[in-house]
Amino acid sequence: QVQLVESGGGLVQPGESLRLSCEASGSVLSAYYMGWYRQAPGKERELVAVINIFGTTTYGDSVKGRFTISRIGAEKTVILQMNGLVPEDTAVYYCNSKPKDGPSNYWGQGTQVTVSS
Repeated sequence: QVQLVESGGGLVQPGESLRLSCEASGSVLSAYYMGWYRQAPGKERELVAVINIFGTTTYGDSVKGRFTISRIGAEKTVILQMNGLVPEDTAVYYCNSKPKDGPSNYWGQGTQVTVSS
């Protein structure tokens, strides 16, 4: 079993930056992939960024070049640095972890990011 504890988020103005952090408990094998997804009101949950234990990253098209994902702390803490935020980035951001194989899929409780002037 994996528990994910998220921190960060909040209200910022367009063009500003935010940093989200997520720490996973349990075996690192259950967190082979760690990442962030987001869900805006009335929309489906979408990929923001994912990183595996070797540091290979994947980004959603809408955040490429603005967001950076990294892993620290024995590879069970993932950081999402968000720069150049725009109102369209407003959503609840969810931390996610998955093992390399199998159906297990773990989610954090979500943290609100609001970009507004």
